[in-house]
Amino acid sequence: MLDTMLLDDTDKAILALLRENARASTVDLARRLGLSRSTVTARLQRLETSGVILGYTVRLMGDLENRSVRAHITLVCHPKRSAGVEAALRRMPEVRQLHSVSGPVDMIVHVSAPSVAELDAVIDRIGALEGVERTASAILLSTRIDR
Repeated sequence: MLDTMLLDDTDKAILALLRENARASTVDLARRLGLSRSTVTARLQRLETSGVILGYTVRLMGDLENRSVRAHITLVCHPKRSAGVEAALRRMPEVRQLHSVSGPVDMIVHVSAPSVAELDAVIDRIGALEGVERTASAILLSTRIDR
């Protein structure tokens, strides 16, 4: 895996442009950076192969995203059950992100559901997982910064 400390300014510029639009073509990236298409292609391959770029995704905006209800759920897990909890959360399509954290909780789960009722059901399913000792949830009302 490439050490992220070895990223040069060109790599960082490519990554910044991809954060704006992951579907940008290599031709567009090359034009915006003043590089050749083959240089951008080679750098993208290196960033992907080394694991700096893990994949490309779709981020919903506007009306479609606003129709979903999102929440952060904090979990306290039995110490020897966290791997099983993680495996179960991976199988839940409503789970968008899972973070292990330090402090009084073990994990923070970011979930999204089409309605409050469905979010409630997701929270109940997570709380019922073997190894989950306690949950607390916070519904996201708005996103003020999203980089």
